[in-house]
Amino acid sequence: MTSPLIPPAEVAAHGSLPSPAPHTEAELAALLALLTAPRMRIATVVVGHSRDAASRSSAAAFAAAWRAAGRQPVLAMVDWPESAASWLRAARRFSAQGPDAWVVAAAPVGWAQMSRRLRHSTDWDPARTFGFAALGDSRVPALAGWATLDGMRGATADGATWAIDRGWVTQQLPAHKPPVHPHGTL
Repeated sequence: MTSPLIPPAEVAAHGSLPSPAPHTEAELAALLALLTAPRMRIATVVVGHSRDAASRSSAAAFAAAWRAAGRQPVLAMVDWPESAASWLRAARRFSAQGPDAWVVAAAPVGWAQMSRRLRHSTDWDPARTFGFAALGDSRVPALAGWATLDGMRGATADGATWAIDRGWVTQQLPAHKPPVHPHGTL
């Protein structure tokens, strides 16, 4: 059995990934819309986050917005370090509740490590996982391994959404209403 840890040389080869930025209202609204769309039928969530200030704040904001939307309480809030020996304890806590969905606010490298441990040691499903903007970077699935995050979705800072499909991050622009022209159509 091989270790799910990403070798330091591989992390370095992907360059310096940005630290998570504070979430925006558009990002939070888009993330909430993804999880509350009628076809989703998501009642229970577990929220995970890395230990940086922006990720902690985003996780707390999501939990508050989830409650304000009249949803069931968040089953668990789980945090993890940016670097660890294995992430096994955090991975087990993150997956233990068996929620309908997982929400992640994290630094990219730490999430890539955590997701590899989740895939290796738990029944976690990336297709039921939703992330904040920092995780919608193509280097995240490249670090984690192309199939590790397949199906994960999330929101960008401007309210667009992203999805991981076969190792690629694709973005969909936010829905905009067509402009109304005062003198008819052009």
